[in-house]
Amino acid sequence: MKKHILVISQYFYPEQFRINDICTEWVKRGYKVTVLTGIPNYPQGKYYEGYGLFNKRKEEYNGIEIIRIPLIPRGNNSIMLALNYLSFVITGFLWQLFTRIKADYVFIFEVSPMTQALPGVWYAKKSRIPCYLYVQDLWPENVEIITGISNKNIIGAIGKMVDYIYARCTKIFTTSTSFAESIKKRGIPSEKIEYWPQYAEDFYRPVEKTIIPEIPSDDAFNIIFAGNIGNAQGLDILPKTASLLKKRNLNKRIRFNIVGDGRYKDALINQVNSANVIEMFNFIPKQRADRIPEFMAANDAAILCLTESPLFEMTIPAKLQSYLACGVPIIASAGGETSRIIKESNAGVSSPAGDDEELSEIIIELLLKSKQELKRLGLNARLYYDKNFNKVDLLNRMDNYFGLNPNLGEKRNVQ
Repeated sequence: MKKHILVISQYFYPEQFRINDICTEWVKRGYKVTVLTGIPNYPQGKYYEGYGLFNKRKEEYNGIEIIRIPLIPRGNNSIMLALNYLSFVITGFLWQLFTRIKADYVFIFEVSPMTQALPGVWYAKKSRIPCYLYVQDLWPENVEIITGISNKNIIGAIGKMVDYIYARCTKIFTTSTSFAESIKKRGIPSEKIEYWPQYAEDFYRPVEKTIIPEIPSDDAFNIIFAGNIGNAQGLDILPKTASLLKKRNLNKRIRFNIVGDGRYKDALINQVNSANVIEMFNFIPKQRADRIPEFMAANDAAILCLTESPLFEMTIPAKLQSYLACGVPIIASAGGETSRIIKESNAGVSSPAGDDEELSEIIIELLLKSKQELKRLGLNARLYYDKNFNKVDLLNRMDNYFGLNPNLGEKRNVQ
């Protein structure tokens, strides 16, 4: 009989998160997978077309059973975001009380908010089954950085909730070794924590450069940012950096192609206009994830920015694996884990988070490299990805925690 994994993730297909691919791979490996999620509304803040409180509440995707519980959409302000987080917990609590689903394991995919883990913890306790937590965002640190909340009572209460969740999980997986160390400091035994980095979906790979209509065909040095345009990404550094580059008469030689959507996009466009550098920016609507490698190939480098904070020093953003897998030279405005990986891989250049002057210098450094040198950086990126973030190896490791299923057979080693 197939092992049954109940996945708890507030975000799931058609929202673009890596858990979509993880669940698809588990189905291929012979597991039964059910996902408890919300009504898709990320990052726009409103329900996706065709979805709602009475539409598509149950769905199947790649052999995965999807159950969508009601939640309030994120909207575009902090009050709506708080209601979004709270509503998932409330409806998740009610769901786990009455569901007839009988799973063998719970797997919680924890990107913010950490509150989404609570229904999974409650279900696992009630069913007396293992509960695995995959930590993508550290709480309460993430709350302080993203929301600016510093009230000790509020942060203290969130910290108690986090400790409650950690204590009731069988195993905690982290996306960086720094996250693992931080969780240990909360009193969680080291043997309960394991570093399990993210991989990139198979379609993230080097592809041949082609002309695409979204990017002008000229002699500009094209730099791509692809993904969610939010506060955590620290993209406010780009208009400042562009201004510095413009002062050096490089405004016609460098273009930032910003692909995606998010809560910060309008503010970023306003900052670009205020800095009078709009000619250096090309804003492109959100694209299907499987088209991103095509966009990567049409650019000379990819940029990754993070807001300056101790938390983001510990973070390995999922975007980094995507960039590495596509074999593209990387420019980073980030320290800590991100900077370490770029230096280890020799896949690009990095500068401290928030330092627009240093960022402008390393962009110029990359601009002056030959095509052959840029190609070498891209090759280094892919080699490092294959060695450190191999999808099959990582999924094989995770199989050990689900009790090796006799139905898996040879599929465990199939790429």
